[in-house]
Amino acid sequence: MKVLSPSVAFTAVSVLASTSSAGPTRRAKCGLPLVQDKALVDSILIDDLLGCAQDLEDIAYSTSRRNRVHGTEGHLNSVNYFVEQLKSVGDYYNIELQEFTTEVTIQSKASLSVNGETLEAGGFSFGNNGTWADKPVVSVANLGCNAEDHPDSLNGAVALISRGDCTFVEKITLAGEKGAIGAIIYNNAAAGLAAGTLGGVNDLIPVGGISREDGLRLVEQIENNAAVTSSGEFWQYIDNTTSYNVVASSKHGDANNVLFLGAHSDSVEAGPGINDNGSGSCGLLTIAKQLARWRTNNQVRFAWWTAEEEGLLGSEHYVNVTAASELDKIRLYLNFDMIASPNYVLGIYDGDGSSFNLSGPAGSAQAEKLFEEWYKSEGLPFVGSEFNGRSDYGPFLDQGVPCGGLDTGADGIKTEEEVALFGGTAGIWYDPNYHSAKDNVTNLNLDAFEATSRAIAHAVATYGTSWEGFPARNVTSLTRRSSGYSKYNTLSRKSRSVKKTYLEVSK
Repeated sequence: MKVLSPSVAFTAVSVLASTSSAGPTRRAKCGLPLVQDKALVDSILIDDLLGCAQDLEDIAYSTSRRNRVHGTEGHLNSVNYFVEQLKSVGDYYNIELQEFTTEVTIQSKASLSVNGETLEAGGFSFGNNGTWADKPVVSVANLGCNAEDHPDSLNGAVALISRGDCTFVEKITLAGEKGAIGAIIYNNAAAGLAAGTLGGVNDLIPVGGISREDGLRLVEQIENNAAVTSSGEFWQYIDNTTSYNVVASSKHGDANNVLFLGAHSDSVEAGPGINDNGSGSCGLLTIAKQLARWRTNNQVRFAWWTAEEEGLLGSEHYVNVTAASELDKIRLYLNFDMIASPNYVLGIYDGDGSSFNLSGPAGSAQAEKLFEEWYKSEGLPFVGSEFNGRSDYGPFLDQGVPCGGLDTGADGIKTEEEVALFGGTAGIWYDPNYHSAKDNVTNLNLDAFEATSRAIAHAVATYGTSWEGFPARNVTSLTRRSSGYSKYNTLSRKSRSVKKTYLEVSK
């Protein structure tokens, strides 16, 4: 299917009516052969991955908002699509639609002029409404992460702040405490407008985002004592909306030893979200459909999370409503968020902490090693990604569940060292279209998309067959984390850092 037209799209009600998690678990037919690693990996084809990505783009573009924001028509039709595709393989999965309601930015407007010149500007999710006219712009020192960076001259003015190091909330909170009536955040890389989320409804000053080029130009003018005044209008329509986590569990395999894989299904308001995170969603869907040709010794569970872009809320809801005894049956949770970035690296979550001194529960290191060895066997370079809980694995880490995963980079800046390994362009984001309208099918890197998806299939075949060599869950002595991983650390949930790189083939 390449186009999901309104005439064939299911409604959320129809999906709920035909998909139920109630009643006893039915077992799939046992005549299937045990999953074979190479066969499953080889069945993951770029045409299928790309076809799914195109379907999600078509779903977004068939709506007036042209996105797949949690709770909107675009996202509900995405949920319906995942369910329809999963049911197409027959009676292989128990499919649960887990309802979740939260506040979300439905629509927004951002306009900004400086000294009478209109600048391209954007808003931040959950930014407050505000309008100002002819107010002075004051440059904040360093990255605006410390109180002393914010001068007293901010009183009654608009703060100009660089993106980087600390959260947007921290920056504008400090500016507001000095009396600023608004804030403008400029990007820390040549990658479009600064954008992101404030994580929820708040009473902070209004904030807009501009490009690095415009921001540095304004900083220079201010440093040269030029008069810089601005007028801005920023508003958002925020409402409570309901959408669904889609959770599909194989009907065979040991349900006391679960391999759990997840990706988020929602986008930001700016665009269709095809790399973020249509890519991860489609990687899992393609693997889930191909796995239905095989049986596994251990239960394999897939999830497509809602409301990740609002702060990991869908996955957090799942963890909060699931009994601890059921969470203890999850041997490993693997997360995949952005796996086809155009300026990509092949990143592996640093579960053993050897790169960033932040390790996961026992089993996280083994997951990292599995992916490292697979990339080596394929002659592919890879890098370590900081294991900071900034995507949907965070809530699982908080409950002591071993975690791992892959990514190809978001709004981190690619280094010369990484260019030597993967090609691409140094000094710009891994995905220059991150959180923008340009995050569409045409900007996916197909080599990264296929390589990462095949690595995921390898993990499914390996752990779906056996947990040999993988540490047991020591749940009796498990200390659960209450707040060990922040959802809004530093630049963004998906920002990534690299300290070690690997190259097993000459380039």
